[in-house]
Amino acid sequence: MRTLFKESYLGVLVVLAVVVLVIPMNPGLYDVLLMLNIFLAIVILLNALYSKEALDMSLFPTILLMATVFRMVINVGTFRMIMAEGRAGEVIHTFGQFVARGEVGIGLLIFAIIVIVNFMVITKGSERVAEVTARFTLDAMPGKQMAIDADLNTGLIDEQEARNRRQKISDEAAFYGSMDGASKFVKGDAIASILIAFISLIGGTAFGILRDGLDFGDAISKYGLLTIGDGLVSQIPALLISVATGILVTKATSESNINIAVTRQLFSNPIIMYITGAVLIFLGTIGRMVWYFSVPFGLLMIFLGYQMKTKIEVAGIESELTAEQAGAVEEMRRPESVLSFMQLDMINLYVGYGLIPMVESSQGGDLADRIFMIRRQLALETGAKTPTIRIQDDIKLSPNEYKIMIKGNEVAGGEIMFDHYLAINPGYVDDEIDGIETVEPYSGLPALWISEYQRERAEALGYNVFDSPAIIATHLTETIRSHLHELLTRQDVQELINNVKESNPVLVDELMPKLMNVGDIQKVLANLLHEGISIRDMVTILETLADFAGDAHGDSDMLTEQVRQTLKRSISKKFFSNGANMVLTLDPGLEQLIIENIRQTSRGSYIALDPATTQTIFGKLQKEIAKITSMGLDPVILTSPIVRTYFKRLVDPIVPNLTVLSYNEIDTSVELQSVGVVSA
Repeated sequence: MRTLFKESYLGVLVVLAVVVLVIPMNPGLYDVLLMLNIFLAIVILLNALYSKEALDMSLFPTILLMATVFRMVINVGTFRMIMAEGRAGEVIHTFGQFVARGEVGIGLLIFAIIVIVNFMVITKGSERVAEVTARFTLDAMPGKQMAIDADLNTGLIDEQEARNRRQKISDEAAFYGSMDGASKFVKGDAIASILIAFISLIGGTAFGILRDGLDFGDAISKYGLLTIGDGLVSQIPALLISVATGILVTKATSESNINIAVTRQLFSNPIIMYITGAVLIFLGTIGRMVWYFSVPFGLLMIFLGYQMKTKIEVAGIESELTAEQAGAVEEMRRPESVLSFMQLDMINLYVGYGLIPMVESSQGGDLADRIFMIRRQLALETGAKTPTIRIQDDIKLSPNEYKIMIKGNEVAGGEIMFDHYLAINPGYVDDEIDGIETVEPYSGLPALWISEYQRERAEALGYNVFDSPAIIATHLTETIRSHLHELLTRQDVQELINNVKESNPVLVDELMPKLMNVGDIQKVLANLLHEGISIRDMVTILETLADFAGDAHGDSDMLTEQVRQTLKRSISKKFFSNGANMVLTLDPGLEQLIIENIRQTSRGSYIALDPATTQTIFGKLQKEIAKITSMGLDPVILTSPIVRTYFKRLVDPIVPNLTVLSYNEIDTSVELQSVGVVSA
């Protein structure tokens, strides 16, 4: 029996609607139908309000049509009863008396306002939203279908999920298309209500005068109140269903509880609560507008804003801690987590806790930005890729101390005074300034720590003044530059070769792997970087290697010298100016001595001098270097090509940054002047 009722109740209701339309009924039955109409309107509104998405009420267009027809049928029946009997039941009579307070004019105005709001605002807006949504939904269908096919092809979803998504897209298109048409029902219903009320008022007044013998005032009062009551009983459910239609076509949230969603979106920002509370207090005190409500409610809003802000901060901290703890636990549980402890950073910068503000951008620090510029600058100058520089704090360091690590080993460091400036006398400033004596961390030059207010005076006197981040950045730059040859990996070399291969594939194919491999090229590039020679011109370097690799038999030193000679223009530009350049040279006897003591092995060649001769060379070299540096010049030593490599290796332990060039590496346009000779 229950199954039969479920399957047939809609048909029964449709048949009853036709019966009501044709056969007159008792006013009491009309009262029941009118209350049932209001009940259905409330149910439809609440379902639209609390549905999670529009498709939860996919049959809404059909429901809308049936509700509209049901209301129109009742409206016709009550109209007939009013015209025929001059009465319309308790519900209509009560609405007319209660809402209009017995005044036809008041009732007509209220009825007109409700109809205007329903027709001009809610119905018009819902109709337009439904039309636009239907159009956009149909336009978006091909793109959504393609996205589903792409997810299916990549394995992100299975066939069943794809089928469900396609069905949902199809249902959405059908729903919004139907809503576009169904919204016309609401519009027509509003227009019909106006016409029925107008006809009922005129017809009822005419019947009252002609049939019932009433004068005009009594007739319009009697039938006017009945018409208003009938119209309000019809318009209130119509208004509720119009609102339901608007809610459904504008539904954009997937929250299961719309109360929570609305509260979260309207009252989730403490700033809004503060401003609203302040405005209410202002209006209540200065504007004298209902102060007994405005001031307490404004204070309540400010208090709720403060509570909300505190709750948000606590929730943020808890969320962060929870995420960190969960991440740490997950990381410890992963079998491969030990590998993270085995990885070695190529470059690390450790700072004491007093220097942390220099790193944190939230505290105004710009050291991280400077480090980015360091990597960019070194790439442009040297042509080599600088590894990522990791900055970390170290509680083992003193507050103002920092250290630089290369492959886990400390290679440089220093101590600075945060919020102070380092002033260095360039050598020609006679005026002294007050400050704390120190030495520049990288060069070891004497310097002074000065405060902010002394900075302008020091710069005016001619001192070179640097802030703390600049000191660390300079020290880091020079340290990386001097260790670039150690940081160059085979992977970096392969990336450089791949870059050349994009435009010069024939060159790379000729050189690799027949003549050289990545490791052989890495040794040559490392030799160049070790002496400060840029490797940006990779095409020239690889072409030179391709020309001479067959005769070198794997001798990276010989290949390095050949590359240096090919790069003589850039080498000359780096170490020499346009005018006369002061250089040191090697005595021919010393060069011959070095050549005679070169020893060849299966792993390369080396120079074998006795200790006494070596010490003599060192002593005379340092004497000549002191002479040229006293002139304010950087020392440059010229040798014959065959000697250059071995002499550089010989003196590197005592003068690591000494520039040693061969005659073949000097461009013909460079003017040289010898100011000293190094002998044995």
